[in-house]
Amino acid sequence: MIHVIATIELVEGQREAFLKEFHALVPRVRAENGCLEYGPAVDLATGLAAQGLPRADVVTVIEKWSDLAALKAHLTAPHMEAYRPRVKHLVRSTALQILEPA
Repeated sequence: MIHVIATIELVEGQREAFLKEFHALVPRVRAENGCLEYGPAVDLATGLAAQGLPRADVVTVIEKWSDLAALKAHLTAPHMEAYRPRVKHLVRSTALQILEPA
């Protein structure tokens, strides 16, 4: 099993537009072979010193896949290929962390 943390920095003020497109995509991704978990999250203001300030223009995607082959298949799935151009104008950058249980 592998975990993926995708941090998506958005164009200022475009989080709701991005999330609308993203939520439409989620059921198709969850139906993929090897997808164990897939969903967006946004920063929660907690007042905890270690957290820092909430990022209004960031969406973090929490993913869990059965293996690296399933993740690679996801990245080239037709619905992902169609999704990327629809949100390209909303996204400034994307960073991935791919992790394995320790």
